[in-house]
Amino acid sequence: MKKFSGALHRKRKRDSKSVWDGNGERGSKMKILIAMDSFKGCMTSLEAGYAAEEGARRVFPDAGILVRPLADGGEGTVEALTPGLGGVIRTARVCGPLGRSVDCRYGVVEREKLGIIEMSGAAGITLIKPEERNPMSTSTWGVGQVILEAVKEGCRRFLIGIGGSATNDGGLGMLRAFGYEFVREDGSQVREAADLGRIAEIRGDKVAPELAECVFRVACDVTNPLCGPEGASAVFGPQKGAAPEMVRQLDLGLGHFAEVTRGRYPEADPAAPGAGAAGGLGFAFQAYTNAVLEPGIRIVLEEMRLEEKIARADLVITGEGRLDGQSMMGKAPVGVAGLAKKYGKRVLAFSGSAAEDARACNEAGIDAYFPILREAVTLEEAMEKERARKNLRDTVEQALRLLRI
Repeated sequence: MKKFSGALHRKRKRDSKSVWDGNGERGSKMKILIAMDSFKGCMTSLEAGYAAEEGARRVFPDAGILVRPLADGGEGTVEALTPGLGGVIRTARVCGPLGRSVDCRYGVVEREKLGIIEMSGAAGITLIKPEERNPMSTSTWGVGQVILEAVKEGCRRFLIGIGGSATNDGGLGMLRAFGYEFVREDGSQVREAADLGRIAEIRGDKVAPELAECVFRVACDVTNPLCGPEGASAVFGPQKGAAPEMVRQLDLGLGHFAEVTRGRYPEADPAAPGAGAAGGLGFAFQAYTNAVLEPGIRIVLEEMRLEEKIARADLVITGEGRLDGQSMMGKAPVGVAGLAKKYGKRVLAFSGSAAEDARACNEAGIDAYFPILREAVTLEEAMEKERARKNLRDTVEQALRLLRI
């Protein structure tokens, strides 16, 4: 196991003693909350936040500035939230989607008994080559392994991001790692998605007992059911390598899996919104664990307790790598803006780029947004970390100068 340590974590600890906390708050100074999502491939959430802080301090050197990490429950959630909540990042060696060992990073926040996991770290589509994609055989086994590792660390609450999967096994692999056995009529065990339709019996006598104590908040931003034309196989299967006949087989298999599951857990609902997420992993969480599927940004904002900070702020600064019309669909900056408007706060957003339809963000509560690119450069040059940090810092400075006029 490897612990996360570094300048950003130490900086976060210094922030925790800032003018914002408890009796240390100084009412006369301007209070600025900065919560930036990552600029993917360029800056982490905290790196972007601290760059924005540098720009803000050039204009308001005496302000009480609080930097908090931000994510939407997808890629980067572990890296952003774990240090932000005072936890450590560990690495577990687990089975990847095709059985090869992979290193999966996950977060442990000891004081909260909280585990933070991205399923893509163990069963993500980026872990296999395009020519290897085959949802008939890819497995979520490693997801179950990393959850059990966190359980051994004392975690009993979990934040799980389930985007970016390579799988369509209905969570079979994860459940098998937990100790469930899915048995054919001849007594042999079903081990992969191709054989979901052959399950005759589910046995749970070997399931890790600690799982009964665990609660899962699953970050899920899709509403697809498990089966049918809008289900996991039909909508997401082709992205994972499924040809039309394979889609049909997978859909039938998931349907049978749901039917057998309902024989053991009558409240299991394959039609529930999100059941088809991550190749049916959403269904497995809903049916076999104490889990709730929720929009990722809602979970993150609540776990970070950002609302209470926003309520005390005079100005909120947010942003991400790109702002566009899709930012309205559960993205982190718009989630922050929505909370800010609940308290009538001003919100400024900064991004690497902004599409023409990013104007929709204004309607969602972002008062003004600013792309940070300051000269004509290639995409590779624009994404150089030091250049991006400087551009963000300088753009924040110039935008905040307007507040002094």
